[in-house]
Amino acid sequence: MASVATTSTATLFSSLLKRPSLPIFRTIPRITCSSSSSPIQFNISFAPPKPKKNLPLQQLQDDHDDDSGGSQQLLIPWIIRGEDGKLKLQTHPPARVIHSHALADTKTPNPIKKKKTQSAGTKDSKLSKAARRFYNENFKEPPERLSKVLAAAGVASRRSSEELIFEGRVNVNGSVCKTPQTKVDPTKDIIYVNGRRLPKKLPPKVYFALNKPKGYICSSGEKESKSVLNLFDDFLKSWNKRNPGLPKPRLFTVGRLDVATTGLIIVTNDGDFAQTISHPSSMLSKEYIASVDGVVNKKHLIAISEGTVIDGVRCTPDSVELLPKQPDVSRARLRIVVHEGRNHEVRELVKNAGLEIHSLKRIRIGGFRLPADLGIGKHVELKQANLKLLGWKS
Repeated sequence: MASVATTSTATLFSSLLKRPSLPIFRTIPRITCSSSSSPIQFNISFAPPKPKKNLPLQQLQDDHDDDSGGSQQLLIPWIIRGEDGKLKLQTHPPARVIHSHALADTKTPNPIKKKKTQSAGTKDSKLSKAARRFYNENFKEPPERLSKVLAAAGVASRRSSEELIFEGRVNVNGSVCKTPQTKVDPTKDIIYVNGRRLPKKLPPKVYFALNKPKGYICSSGEKESKSVLNLFDDFLKSWNKRNPGLPKPRLFTVGRLDVATTGLIIVTNDGDFAQTISHPSSMLSKEYIASVDGVVNKKHLIAISEGTVIDGVRCTPDSVELLPKQPDVSRARLRIVVHEGRNHEVRELVKNAGLEIHSLKRIRIGGFRLPADLGIGKHVELKQANLKLLGWKS
Protein backbone atom coordinates (compact mmCIF):
# COMPACT_ATOMS: atom_id res chain seq x y z
CA MET A 1 0.00 0.00 0.00
CA ALA A 2 2.96 2.28 0.73
CA SER A 3 4.33 1.76 -2.80
CA VAL A 4 0.97 2.70 -4.34
CA ALA A 5 0.84 5.88 -2.31
CA THR A 6 4.38 6.88 -3.28
CA THR A 7 3.77 6.23 -7.01
CA SER A 8 0.51 8.21 -7.06
CA THR A 9 2.04 11.18 -5.25
CA ALA A 10 5.07 11.20 -7.53
CA THR A 11 2.88 11.13 -10.64
CA LEU A 12 0.81 14.05 -9.31
CA PHE A 13 3.84 16.21 -8.48
CA SER A 14 5.55 15.49 -11.83
CA SER A 15 2.43 16.60 -13.71
CA LEU A 16 2.34 19.81 -11.71
CA LEU A 17 6.02 20.56 -12.32
CA LYS A 18 5.61 20.20 -16.12
CA ARG A 19 3.41 23.31 -16.18
CA PRO A 20 5.18 26.41 -14.94
CA SER A 21 1.97 28.45 -15.12
CA LEU A 22 0.60 26.71 -12.01
CA PRO A 23 2.16 28.10 -8.84
CA ILE A 24 3.01 25.62 -6.13
CA PHE A 25 2.30 26.97 -2.69
CA ARG A 26 3.43 24.10 -0.53
CA THR A 27 4.01 20.42 -0.56
CA ILE A 28 1.68 18.06 1.27
CA PRO A 29 3.49 15.50 3.38
CA ARG A 30 2.35 11.96 3.61
CA ILE A 31 -0.49 11.58 6.14
CA THR A 32 0.05 8.92 8.77
CA CYS A 33 -1.99 8.04 11.79
CA SER A 34 -0.18 6.36 14.61
CA SER A 35 -1.82 3.47 16.40
CA SER A 36 -0.78 1.04 19.07
CA SER A 37 0.52 -1.62 16.63
CA SER A 38 1.82 0.01 13.44
CA PRO A 39 1.33 3.28 11.53
CA ILE A 40 -1.70 3.48 9.21
CA GLN A 41 -1.09 4.94 5.75
CA PHE A 42 -3.77 6.36 3.49
CA ASN A 43 -3.61 6.79 -0.28
CA ILE A 44 -4.93 10.34 -0.79
CA SER A 45 -5.28 11.74 -4.33
CA PHE A 46 -6.59 15.12 -5.45
CA ALA A 47 -9.13 16.09 -8.05
CA PRO A 48 -7.78 17.98 -11.10
CA PRO A 49 -7.71 21.78 -10.80
CA LYS A 50 -10.47 23.96 -12.22
CA PRO A 51 -10.02 24.88 -15.92
CA LYS A 52 -8.50 28.25 -16.63
CA LYS A 53 -10.43 30.99 -18.31
CA ASN A 54 -9.56 32.51 -21.71
CA LEU A 55 -7.85 29.34 -22.98
CA PRO A 56 -8.67 27.45 -26.20
CA LEU A 57 -10.99 24.49 -25.85
CA GLN A 58 -8.33 22.07 -27.16
CA GLN A 59 -5.74 23.21 -24.58
CA LEU A 60 -8.27 22.81 -21.78
CA GLN A 61 -9.00 19.28 -22.97
CA ASP A 62 -5.26 18.43 -23.10
CA ASP A 63 -4.71 19.78 -19.59
CA HIS A 64 -7.60 17.72 -18.32
CA ASP A 65 -6.23 14.56 -19.91
CA ASP A 66 -2.78 15.21 -18.40
CA ASP A 67 -4.24 15.75 -14.92
CA SER A 68 -6.56 12.77 -14.88
CA GLY A 69 -4.14 10.41 -16.58
CA GLY A 70 -6.97 9.03 -18.69
CA SER A 71 -8.80 7.83 -15.58
CA GLN A 72 -11.86 9.05 -13.73
CA GLN A 73 -11.77 11.96 -11.30
CA LEU A 74 -10.61 11.02 -7.81
CA LEU A 75 -12.16 12.51 -4.67
CA ILE A 76 -10.51 13.37 -1.38
CA PRO A 77 -11.44 10.67 1.14
CA TRP A 78 -12.68 11.32 4.66
CA ILE A 79 -10.76 10.19 7.69
CA ILE A 80 -13.16 9.61 10.57
CA ARG A 81 -13.11 7.82 13.88
CA GLY A 82 -15.50 4.89 14.04
CA GLU A 83 -17.62 3.68 16.90
CA ASP A 84 -14.82 1.34 17.96
CA GLY A 85 -12.52 4.34 18.46
CA LYS A 86 -10.26 3.55 15.50
CA LEU A 87 -9.59 5.77 12.50
CA LYS A 88 -10.86 4.63 9.15
CA LEU A 89 -11.05 5.89 5.56
CA GLN A 90 -14.32 6.43 3.66
CA THR A 91 -15.23 8.17 0.41
CA HIS A 92 -18.41 9.90 1.65
CA PRO A 93 -18.69 12.55 4.41
CA PRO A 94 -20.01 11.68 7.88
CA ALA A 95 -23.74 11.83 8.56
CA ARG A 96 -23.43 14.83 10.89
CA VAL A 97 -21.76 16.86 8.12
CA ILE A 98 -24.52 16.00 5.65
CA HIS A 99 -27.16 16.87 8.26
CA SER A 100 -25.59 20.24 9.06
CA HIS A 101 -25.39 21.13 5.35
CA ALA A 102 -29.02 20.15 4.86
CA LEU A 103 -30.14 22.45 7.66
CA ALA A 104 -27.91 25.34 6.65
CA ASP A 105 -29.55 28.38 5.06
CA THR A 106 -27.75 28.98 1.76
CA LYS A 107 -29.54 32.27 1.03
CA THR A 108 -28.26 35.61 2.22
CA PRO A 109 -30.65 36.85 4.95
CA ASN A 110 -32.66 39.92 4.06
CA PRO A 111 -33.01 42.06 7.22
CA ILE A 112 -35.99 44.01 5.86
CA LYS A 113 -37.91 40.89 4.95
CA LYS A 114 -37.03 39.26 8.25
CA LYS A 115 -38.30 42.28 10.15
CA LYS A 116 -41.56 42.19 8.22
CA THR A 117 -42.01 38.51 8.96
CA GLN A 118 -41.42 39.05 12.66
CA SER A 119 -43.94 41.88 12.81
CA ALA A 120 -46.53 39.84 11.01
CA GLY A 121 -46.07 36.97 13.44
CA THR A 122 -47.91 33.77 12.68
CA LYS A 123 -50.69 35.59 10.87
CA ASP A 124 -49.57 34.51 7.40
CA SER A 125 -48.15 31.12 8.35
CA LYS A 126 -48.30 28.72 5.43
CA LEU A 127 -50.12 25.49 6.20
CA SER A 128 -50.72 22.51 3.96
CA LYS A 129 -54.13 21.83 2.49
CA ALA A 130 -54.50 18.77 4.71
CA ALA A 131 -53.78 20.85 7.83
CA ARG A 132 -56.29 23.53 6.83
CA ARG A 133 -58.93 20.91 6.04
CA PHE A 134 -58.35 19.20 9.40
CA TYR A 135 -58.70 22.55 11.21
CA ASN A 136 -61.89 23.48 9.34
CA GLU A 137 -63.49 20.11 10.05
CA ASN A 138 -62.60 19.87 13.73
CA PHE A 139 -61.99 23.33 15.20
CA LYS A 140 -63.44 26.07 13.04
CA GLU A 141 -66.84 27.30 14.14
CA PRO A 142 -69.64 26.45 11.68
CA PRO A 143 -71.75 29.19 10.07
CA GLU A 144 -74.32 30.75 12.40
CA ARG A 145 -77.64 32.51 12.07
CA LEU A 146 -77.45 36.05 10.75
CA SER A 147 -79.30 37.50 13.76
CA LYS A 148 -76.92 35.75 16.15
CA VAL A 149 -73.86 37.05 14.29
CA LEU A 150 -75.19 40.61 14.42
CA ALA A 151 -75.85 40.32 18.14
CA ALA A 152 -72.38 38.85 18.77
CA ALA A 153 -70.79 41.68 16.79
CA GLY A 154 -72.45 44.22 19.09
CA VAL A 155 -74.88 45.65 16.54
CA ALA A 156 -77.94 45.16 18.76
CA SER A 157 -79.71 42.53 20.80
CA ARG A 158 -80.85 39.42 19.00
CA ARG A 159 -84.45 40.59 18.91
CA SER A 160 -83.47 44.06 17.65
CA SER A 161 -81.16 42.43 15.08
CA GLU A 162 -84.09 40.43 13.75
CA GLU A 163 -86.08 43.67 13.38
CA LEU A 164 -83.21 45.20 11.40
CA ILE A 165 -83.22 42.17 9.10
CA PHE A 166 -86.99 42.27 8.58
CA GLU A 167 -86.77 45.97 7.71
CA GLY A 168 -84.26 45.20 4.92
CA ARG A 169 -81.39 47.12 6.50
CA VAL A 170 -78.97 44.19 6.34
CA ASN A 171 -77.03 43.36 3.17
CA VAL A 172 -75.23 40.01 2.70
CA ASN A 173 -72.84 39.52 -0.23
CA GLY A 174 -74.39 42.31 -2.27
CA SER A 175 -78.06 41.48 -1.76
CA VAL A 176 -80.64 42.41 0.87
CA CYS A 177 -81.36 39.61 3.32
CA LYS A 178 -84.68 39.53 5.19
CA THR A 179 -84.33 36.09 6.78
CA PRO A 180 -82.79 36.01 10.29
CA GLN A 181 -82.20 32.25 10.00
CA THR A 182 -79.75 32.67 7.10
CA LYS A 183 -76.45 30.93 7.86
CA VAL A 184 -73.45 33.22 7.44
CA ASP A 185 -69.74 33.17 8.18
CA PRO A 186 -68.43 36.64 9.10
CA THR A 187 -64.89 35.67 8.04
CA LYS A 188 -66.03 34.95 4.47
CA ASP A 189 -69.36 36.69 3.89
CA ILE A 190 -69.54 40.45 3.34
CA ILE A 191 -72.20 41.86 5.67
CA TYR A 192 -73.41 45.46 5.79
CA VAL A 193 -75.77 46.92 8.41
CA ASN A 194 -77.20 50.37 7.69
CA GLY A 195 -74.43 50.89 5.11
CA ARG A 196 -71.61 50.02 7.52
CA ARG A 197 -69.41 46.97 7.00
CA LEU A 198 -69.54 44.35 9.74
CA PRO A 199 -66.00 43.48 10.92
CA LYS A 200 -64.73 40.03 10.04
CA LYS A 201 -63.41 39.44 13.54
CA LEU A 202 -66.01 39.05 16.26
CA PRO A 203 -65.21 40.23 19.80
CA PRO A 204 -64.02 37.54 22.22
CA LYS A 205 -66.37 36.10 24.81
CA VAL A 206 -66.16 37.88 28.16
CA TYR A 207 -67.77 36.97 31.49
CA PHE A 208 -68.16 39.16 34.60
CA ALA A 209 -69.60 38.88 38.09
CA LEU A 210 -71.11 42.18 39.21
CA ASN A 211 -72.11 43.25 42.71
CA LYS A 212 -75.26 45.11 41.70
CA PRO A 213 -76.10 48.20 43.74
CA LYS A 214 -79.60 49.25 44.69
CA GLY A 215 -81.44 51.52 42.27
CA TYR A 216 -79.96 50.06 39.06
CA ILE A 217 -82.00 48.11 36.52
CA CYS A 218 -80.84 45.15 34.42
CA SER A 219 -81.77 46.64 31.06
CA SER A 220 -79.59 47.16 28.02
CA GLY A 221 -81.58 50.08 26.66
CA GLU A 222 -79.54 53.11 25.67
CA LYS A 223 -82.11 55.50 27.20
CA GLU A 224 -81.75 54.01 30.67
CA SER A 225 -79.66 56.32 32.84
CA LYS A 226 -79.08 53.91 35.73
CA SER A 227 -78.50 50.58 34.05
CA VAL A 228 -76.00 48.08 35.43
CA LEU A 229 -74.28 48.23 32.03
CA ASN A 230 -73.29 51.83 32.76
CA LEU A 231 -70.97 50.41 35.41
CA PHE A 232 -68.87 48.96 32.55
CA ASP A 233 -68.24 52.28 30.78
CA ASP A 234 -64.61 52.44 31.91
CA PHE A 235 -64.06 48.88 30.72
CA LEU A 236 -65.47 49.64 27.26
CA LYS A 237 -63.58 52.93 26.95
CA SER A 238 -60.24 51.18 27.41
CA TRP A 239 -61.21 48.27 25.13
CA ASN A 240 -59.52 49.59 21.97
CA LYS A 241 -56.30 50.19 23.85
CA ARG A 242 -56.22 46.71 25.34
CA ASN A 243 -57.64 44.90 22.28
CA PRO A 244 -56.59 46.77 19.12
CA GLY A 245 -58.40 45.73 15.97
CA LEU A 246 -61.26 43.95 17.77
CA PRO A 247 -64.80 45.36 17.97
CA LYS A 248 -66.27 46.14 21.38
CA PRO A 249 -68.46 43.44 22.91
CA ARG A 250 -72.16 44.08 23.45
CA LEU A 251 -72.75 43.26 27.11
CA PHE A 252 -76.00 42.11 28.68
CA THR A 253 -77.07 40.52 31.95
CA VAL A 254 -77.82 36.82 32.49
CA GLY A 255 -81.29 36.99 34.02
CA ARG A 256 -82.43 39.98 36.02
CA LEU A 257 -82.63 41.43 39.49
CA ASP A 258 -85.31 43.98 40.28
CA VAL A 259 -84.31 47.54 40.96
CA ALA A 260 -84.40 47.14 44.75
CA THR A 261 -82.44 43.85 44.88
CA THR A 262 -78.67 43.90 45.22
CA GLY A 263 -75.92 41.33 44.92
CA LEU A 264 -74.60 38.87 42.37
CA ILE A 265 -75.48 39.13 38.69
CA ILE A 266 -73.59 37.77 35.69
CA VAL A 267 -72.79 40.03 32.73
CA THR A 268 -71.51 38.63 29.42
CA ASN A 269 -71.68 38.87 25.63
CA ASP A 270 -72.11 35.10 25.12
CA GLY A 271 -75.69 34.37 24.15
CA ASP A 272 -75.36 30.58 24.35
CA PHE A 273 -73.90 30.85 27.85
CA ALA A 274 -76.70 33.17 28.98
CA GLN A 275 -79.38 30.90 27.53
CA THR A 276 -77.94 27.81 29.22
CA ILE A 277 -77.50 29.41 32.64
CA SER A 278 -80.87 31.19 32.77
CA HIS A 279 -82.95 28.32 31.36
CA PRO A 280 -85.03 26.47 34.00
CA SER A 281 -83.64 23.12 32.80
CA SER A 282 -80.23 24.09 34.19
CA MET A 283 -81.69 23.68 37.73
CA LEU A 284 -79.14 26.14 39.13
CA SER A 285 -79.89 27.06 42.73
CA LYS A 286 -79.81 30.72 43.73
CA GLU A 287 -79.24 31.82 47.31
CA TYR A 288 -80.66 35.04 48.77
CA ILE A 289 -80.34 36.84 52.10
CA ALA A 290 -83.56 38.66 53.01
CA SER A 291 -83.76 41.19 55.84
CA VAL A 292 -87.36 41.36 57.06
CA ASP A 293 -89.29 43.66 59.39
CA GLY A 294 -90.87 42.23 62.49
CA VAL A 295 -90.36 39.04 64.44
CA VAL A 296 -89.93 35.78 62.52
CA ASN A 297 -91.26 32.60 64.12
CA LYS A 298 -91.68 28.98 63.13
CA LYS A 299 -95.08 29.64 61.55
CA HIS A 300 -93.49 32.03 59.05
CA LEU A 301 -90.77 29.54 58.12
CA ILE A 302 -93.35 26.80 57.48
CA ALA A 303 -95.43 29.13 55.32
CA ILE A 304 -92.42 30.09 53.20
CA SER A 305 -91.32 26.48 52.80
CA GLU A 306 -94.79 25.44 51.59
CA GLY A 307 -94.46 27.86 48.67
CA THR A 308 -96.93 29.97 46.76
CA VAL A 309 -98.49 30.28 43.32
CA ILE A 310 -96.80 32.68 40.87
CA ASP A 311 -98.24 33.17 37.38
CA GLY A 312 -100.32 30.01 37.78
CA VAL A 313 -97.32 27.86 38.78
CA ARG A 314 -96.66 26.50 42.26
CA CYS A 315 -93.21 27.67 43.40
CA THR A 316 -91.53 26.01 46.36
CA PRO A 317 -88.11 27.02 47.76
CA ASP A 318 -85.32 24.49 48.18
CA SER A 319 -84.58 25.60 51.73
CA VAL A 320 -85.48 28.32 54.26
CA GLU A 321 -83.37 29.17 57.31
CA LEU A 322 -83.49 31.83 60.00
CA LEU A 323 -79.96 33.16 60.48
CA PRO A 324 -78.56 34.06 63.91
CA LYS A 325 -78.84 37.68 64.95
CA GLN A 326 -75.85 39.94 64.50
CA PRO A 327 -74.92 42.71 66.95
CA ASP A 328 -74.92 45.44 64.30
CA VAL A 329 -78.12 44.25 62.52
CA SER A 330 -81.44 44.74 64.26
CA ARG A 331 -83.66 43.02 61.68
CA ALA A 332 -84.14 39.29 61.26
CA ARG A 333 -82.39 37.67 58.33
CA LEU A 334 -83.59 34.73 56.25
CA ARG A 335 -81.53 32.56 53.94
CA ILE A 336 -83.74 31.37 51.08
CA VAL A 337 -82.58 29.08 48.26
CA VAL A 338 -84.63 28.72 45.05
CA HIS A 339 -83.90 27.15 41.68
CA GLU A 340 -86.75 28.23 39.38
CA GLY A 341 -85.87 31.92 39.43
CA ARG A 342 -89.29 33.27 38.54
CA ASN A 343 -89.99 36.99 38.60
CA HIS A 344 -90.06 38.31 42.21
CA GLU A 345 -90.18 34.71 43.48
CA VAL A 346 -88.41 35.34 46.81
CA ARG A 347 -90.41 38.49 47.52
CA GLU A 348 -93.68 36.67 46.81
CA LEU A 349 -92.69 33.77 49.08
CA VAL A 350 -91.95 36.12 52.00
CA LYS A 351 -95.04 38.24 51.35
CA ASN A 352 -97.27 35.14 51.28
CA ALA A 353 -95.96 34.24 54.77
CA GLY A 354 -97.11 37.59 56.13
CA LEU A 355 -93.70 39.24 56.30
CA GLU A 356 -92.32 42.33 54.61
CA ILE A 357 -88.86 42.44 53.06
CA HIS A 358 -86.65 45.39 53.96
CA SER A 359 -83.69 44.42 51.75
CA LEU A 360 -82.84 41.49 49.50
CA LYS A 361 -79.41 40.38 48.28
CA ARG A 362 -78.38 37.48 46.05
CA ILE A 363 -75.08 35.91 47.15
CA ARG A 364 -74.78 32.71 45.11
CA ILE A 365 -75.64 31.21 41.70
CA GLY A 366 -74.94 27.50 41.34
CA GLY A 367 -71.55 26.82 42.85
CA PHE A 368 -70.26 30.38 42.41
CA ARG A 369 -70.52 32.68 45.42
CA LEU A 370 -70.25 36.47 45.37
CA PRO A 371 -66.67 37.35 46.43
CA ALA A 372 -66.64 38.87 49.90
CA ASP A 373 -64.12 41.54 48.88
CA LEU A 374 -66.06 42.69 45.79
CA GLY A 375 -67.39 46.17 46.50
CA ILE A 376 -70.84 47.42 45.56
CA GLY A 377 -70.94 48.45 41.91
CA LYS A 378 -67.65 46.63 41.16
CA HIS A 379 -67.14 43.68 38.82
CA VAL A 380 -64.58 40.91 38.40
CA GLU A 381 -63.83 38.86 35.30
CA LEU A 382 -64.68 35.18 35.60
CA LYS A 383 -62.17 32.46 34.82
CA GLN A 384 -62.80 29.01 33.41
CA ALA A 385 -63.01 27.48 36.88
CA ASN A 386 -65.70 30.01 37.85
CA LEU A 387 -67.71 29.20 34.72
CA LYS A 388 -67.67 25.51 35.61
CA LEU A 389 -69.14 26.37 39.01
CA LEU A 390 -71.97 28.06 37.11
CA GLY A 391 -72.62 24.88 35.14
CA TRP A 392 -70.97 25.97 31.88
CA LYS A 393 -69.18 22.98 30.31
CA SER A 394 -67.76 24.53 27.11
